[in-house]
Amino acid sequence: MAEKQTAGQDRLGDFAPQFAKLNDDVLFGQVWDKEDELSRHDRSMITVSSLMSLGLFPQLKDHMALAKKNGVTKTEIVALITQLAFYAGWPKAWSAFTLAKEIWD
Repeated sequence: MAEKQTAGQDRLGDFAPQFAKLNDDVLFGQVWDKEDELSRHDRSMITVSSLMSLGLFPQLKDHMALAKKNGVTKTEIVALITQLAFYAGWPKAWSAFTLAKEIWD
């Protein structure tokens, strides 16, 4: 089991306590910790793909950092972004590469 996620509480606990609790306890607790179905590495790859495809770059940056922590390599993230460039859009790939370069360099 990974360290307890507290981003919801840290960022929104005072403003949106129920949302913060769901984020930390359900999404990052129950869902992300269910490693008998998908590893944290694979969940990170899926999440980064989804966020890049949707163009949600503030969240993408946080999830790229988490992906690196979960063992996603520079080679894997470069391949992921390159693959998605053809499906999600070239400008999104450029933006994602800018974030990835910051995190993996």
